[in-house]
Amino acid sequence: MAARVLVTGMGGELGTGVAQLLESRADVGEIHGVDFVPPRRRLRRAEFHRIDPRRRERLRDFVLEYAPTHVAHFGVYEPASRMDPVAAAERTELCSATALSAASRAGALEAVVVRSGLEVYGPPRSRASVPDEQVPPSPRVPYGMSLLRVETIAASIGRRLEIPVAALRYAPIVGSHVPSPLGRLLRLPLVPVPAFSDPPFSLLHPDDACRAMVQALLVGFDGPVNVVGLGAASPWQAARLGGRIPVPVAPFAWTGAARAAELLGAAVAPHVIELMRCGRTGSGARAVSELGLGELRSTQEILAELYEWAEIVPLSGLRQAVA
Repeated sequence: MAARVLVTGMGGELGTGVAQLLESRADVGEIHGVDFVPPRRRLRRAEFHRIDPRRRERLRDFVLEYAPTHVAHFGVYEPASRMDPVAAAERTELCSATALSAASRAGALEAVVVRSGLEVYGPPRSRASVPDEQVPPSPRVPYGMSLLRVETIAASIGRRLEIPVAALRYAPIVGSHVPSPLGRLLRLPLVPVPAFSDPPFSLLHPDDACRAMVQALLVGFDGPVNVVGLGAASPWQAARLGGRIPVPVAPFAWTGAARAAELLGAAVAPHVIELMRCGRTGSGARAVSELGLGELRSTQEILAELYEWAEIVPLSGLRQAVA
């Protein structure tokens, strides 16, 4: 029988992208998605249901009635991306606990894949500066703790039902049209950077994140897997690549730097500060060997695309150019 897929967080860029990829596959039957905002791109046969995770009974009843065989869980909301950190943590917890629990109780579940991130490893340590999946999670910021909680909920369902559950530990996802707090920060004219270090970080393109989700879901991958773009960059290097002015920040001054960045239009959550101060990389070898994801875009390519994104042209200036 064709897979019957539930996509949580379908209204976001990643959830919509996964739905579009699933639509093109003959081995996927029904596709239904939920979120508190609708998709911004056209879907041909996937059906969207506008349900806020805070309406737990409605979300539970819908999932129980639909009884999905597969769940692509993008109901994980990054702080300072589409909402403030408190609201993001609340909706992540409610969506994860309610949707995944209801799917497990519906009686048809065969596989689950959840969005997670390299944030679960915490800041780099001397023996694990590039952590692989064998490194025990040790998150230090609220977003990392929230991601680990999602992994724990999903893994407990997998053990109880004896089904594969994959946790995709994404590198920070940055793209020209993705509401990424790190991307907004790097696009500021003045970019805060560490005054006394220049730690490496890796990125992931949103298209590659979507492809990884579909691949892990339909092959029934079980366990955690890092999904990381090739290579790395650093805060100083990224700022210079984009023609921005790096502003050195002392270790004790990052709270003030974050407030200044917010005034310039880029809200900065603690996990972004941790990345700028300590770096964030991971080994993507398992994604290559187990999921066949050997052609992920490099961090440098992702940064180049971010900075090449066309600036807004004021209509008055456009009229003068036409005249």
